[in-house]
Amino acid sequence: MAIAKAERLMNLALCLLGTRRPLSKRELRGSIEAYLEAGNDESFNRMFERDKDDLRELGLVIETVENLEGEIGYLARRDSNRLPPVSLDAEEAAALGLAAKVWQQARLAGAASGALQKLRAGGMPEAGDPYEGQHSAIEPRIPVHEAAFEPLMLACRDRRPVAFEYRKSNAARPEPRQVEPWALECWRGHWYLAGYDRDRGAERVFRLSRITGKVRSRAGKYTAEVPDVVTVRETVASWAGEGGERSALIRLRAGAGYPLRAKATAVREGADGWDELEIPYGHGLDAWLVEFGPDVVVVEPADLRADVVDRLRAVARG
Repeated sequence: MAIAKAERLMNLALCLLGTRRPLSKRELRGSIEAYLEAGNDESFNRMFERDKDDLRELGLVIETVENLEGEIGYLARRDSNRLPPVSLDAEEAAALGLAAKVWQQARLAGAASGALQKLRAGGMPEAGDPYEGQHSAIEPRIPVHEAAFEPLMLACRDRRPVAFEYRKSNAARPEPRQVEPWALECWRGHWYLAGYDRDRGAERVFRLSRITGKVRSRAGKYTAEVPDVVTVRETVASWAGEGGERSALIRLRAGAGYPLRAKATAVREGADGWDELEIPYGHGLDAWLVEFGPDVVVVEPADLRADVVDRLRAVARG
């Protein structure tokens, strides 16, 4: 079974690499013996989609092209699937080895390991990672617990629109969203997706932990241009009040709200189980404070306190 699949993948890769024009599913089915033996169109479609995804996971860049008749074709251009000579010094190779360790306990562990193997096969020395076999006191880790991470990562890679249910911080129920995903980024232990929200006609950033249910793929191409640089962290930071010119005074329950304590410019310990913190106040701070629920009380300014109260009331009303 494993040999048959490997042979099928090799034949599909050769067909896609050897063509000068996009090949349709119909043409690929007629060119590969294993596809001809598929019982029906449904079985063939499932097999082809799995094989295409497997080849992409292995690093083959497969383009999807629509012709004038609306038929979808596939090809893998040789110039897009050829690595330049790999020349890394010891420090660069060590940095790549350390970066791969970040994903050891995430869904990208296999991809990171495979990427290192390809680079070593292309010229990176085996001894390029000085951390191999050692246990450092501090090792990088990026937690990935959200079920939405993998389908969104693949959608970003393939430039594929998606749909999902999303619950805002001040809402009791999720709302449907149709998004053209651009990039994923981790900020302060949380994953965020940046993309174009079709319903709102504007760029938006979504926190993955607030996505409920399954992420569903949507057919069609992107309708908005993907920017050269997607500033996920900067956008989230501005919403969280980072870099705000004003200052807010809040009361925080002792032993709670460590992210708030980390950004505080001043902390005064109280004797009643509550501490007073001064934190930068910028756009979006009210939404962030609501997440801490009964552990936070805004003292001033009055407009921030009113915004937080309004959000809490909206959640209570459902």
